[in-house]
Amino acid sequence: MNATARWWHPLPDGRLQCDLCPRDCQLHEGQRGACFTRMAVGGQMQLTVYGRSSGFCLDPIEKKPLNHFYPGSSVLSFGTAGCNLSCKFCQNWEISHARAQEEELQLASPERIVRTALARQARSVAYTYNDPVISAEYVLDTARTCREAGLLNVAVTAGYIHREPAREFFPAMDAANVDLKAFTDDFYHRLCAGHLQPVLDTLVYIHRETACWLELTTLLIPGHNDSPTEIEALCAWVAEHLGPEVPLHFTAFHAAGRMQEVPTTPTATLSRAREQALAAGLHFVYTGNVHDREGGTTRCAGCQRSLIQRDWQQVLTYALDPAGRCPHCHTPLPGRFASTLGHHNVAPSPVHLAPP
Repeated sequence: MNATARWWHPLPDGRLQCDLCPRDCQLHEGQRGACFTRMAVGGQMQLTVYGRSSGFCLDPIEKKPLNHFYPGSSVLSFGTAGCNLSCKFCQNWEISHARAQEEELQLASPERIVRTALARQARSVAYTYNDPVISAEYVLDTARTCREAGLLNVAVTAGYIHREPAREFFPAMDAANVDLKAFTDDFYHRLCAGHLQPVLDTLVYIHRETACWLELTTLLIPGHNDSPTEIEALCAWVAEHLGPEVPLHFTAFHAAGRMQEVPTTPTATLSRAREQALAAGLHFVYTGNVHDREGGTTRCAGCQRSLIQRDWQQVLTYALDPAGRCPHCHTPLPGRFASTLGHHNVAPSPVHLAPP
């Protein structure tokens, strides 16, 4: 179904300019934006995927990845279709770039999503798979319905969004994992059809001006964004502008999208990046998409003892006191924590929507 979009304005020549993200698409009647979900129809901008989803899955929150947001809890994940970046290495290529898929999306009203999440005992709902900012109106309506039902909201996003819509989007989220895809504008331009600075601006805004819990992920792609020099610059920026307590995940690339020829990221590359980040003063640095217990372990920033040990997305041990502090030195662990571990080690599984 279509819904009237927000964040656009008419141009003198009759085109409509989308003001949602830095691509600033200028559309003639009947034309779609780069994200494919926003369309000029009858002199108005329409969101063509409102109330429609590409599928649902019940996941552990660690899959997002979020390691400091109610560990072990379940999250109902869903997305729509399309994306406002064109990453050649996209791990969800079929969803984010499947333009023909729009007609195959299933109806999923905010109320139906909430009923499904509650029936599955999920603690939160995640807007993921493709970038949720391109369907911000739908996401915001769902997020409000979730909060009314006591559910939390999680965004998995590249953070490619203008400041005005960001001021509505991220305060509606309880947590966000933002893909910081690289730390050069050349990478963003060549491989994503975007730019780095808008993402950095979004990160600073989320961290400094909202209550949304923030974690970062960088997918390390061999030969493209994994040099020690680039990782050093990335970590220095995070330490200076976000601080040492924002968790950073370095994850392994596996052949995907239009980069099938690129090899899988060696575990040694992830470990080296993690060591660089720790040396730069970041306290919580993780490896992902690999079996690496040390790289998945949360250690106390005060005494360095193991507090939460993980292997891939499984929580192996959990040793926080009810207040979310280290039980040994009582240093608070930054993040959002319950008095007990959530639904321990929920395996990702497809979910059918509750009846309309």
